Amino acid sequence: MATFLITLHFLIFTLCTLVKSQSNLCRTSCGDTQINYPFGIDDGCGSPYYRNILVCSESNHLELRTPSGKYPVRRIDYSDPHILVTDPSMWNCQDATHFRPPRPFSLDTSIHFSLSPQNDYLFFNCSEKDVIVEPKPVVCERFPDRCDSTCDSASYLCRHLPECTHAVGASTSCCSYYPKATESLRLMLKYCETYTSVYWRNLGESQTYNIPPEYGIRIDFDIPVTTRCLQCQDGSKGGGTCGFDVGTHDFSCLCDHGNVTTYCKDHSQHGKSNRVVAGTATAVSVAGAIGIGAGVWYFRKVKAQAPVTHGVQSNENRLF
Repeated sequence: MATFLITLHFLIFTLCTLVKSQSNLCRTSCGDTQINYPFGIDDGCGSPYYRNILVCSESNHLELRTPSGKYPVRRIDYSDPHILVTDPSMWNCQDATHFRPPRPFSLDTSIHFSLSPQNDYLFFNCSEKDVIVEPKPVVCERFPDRCDSTCDSASYLCRHLPECTHAVGASTSCCSYYPKATESLRLMLKYCETYTSVYWRNLGESQTYNIPPEYGIRIDFDIPVTTRCLQCQDGSKGGGTCGFDVGTHDFSCLCDHGNVTTYCKDHSQHGKSNRVVAGTATAVSVAGAIGIGAGVWYFRKVKAQAPVTHGVQSNENRLF
């Protein structure tokens, strides 16, 4: 009996220590990429709007998860909020004229993401029977909505492919088109051999044309800022980390001593029983361990006290 109680006490202490330490497990980087609010790569960290969107692989590479797959993240910019990702299935300079079947890129519309208008999409070898491929007139620059259905064959990027101007040769046709919906992109790829995305870096008006475009997909995101999150992050109030309860999605401020619903130095909450954010599943495991241990102890006690009846159940040895 004494040995059992010591073992149970040790198990509870170990698991409770693990639960408390979970509140400090919001990693702030994956490889060379900083992970700041509103994102998180550990459940319960950041904003619930972006839960399970970013994945840090075992090899320490950051990926963005979308309905069309996982995509390597090249960088995250928080001052000009956007993520730059690459799609390995898209055409690149090394492919030259060897076109691979691509998969249409898509985003979950329920998340605070949007494809940036700074993206340009280049389509190669499109069927001119099914796609309007022609140079866009000058009026399109002033009234772009009037030319939505045209794939521009006179695109600057088609004539000056970034990093490899002469990669495709004269026998390959190229045109530029911005699909406003995933279905539009699927239709384009039905009649074109492949495509790629080019992103123009925004470094200010005076520098726009001094920086060459690069391959990638820019995704703009919103940063949901609340008063509670600002108070939580305030260094004078404890400098906590904004997170959320994985069960209810309610706001939680992650602190060294545990999790609170206001800010780390709010002494009125220190005596309260706060729900663990990242450690909710572990907390359940603690309760389960206690319940199983108690059940085993009770069963042994009953078994020891029950009269020997050689398998015959009577009122004296009945458990229920």
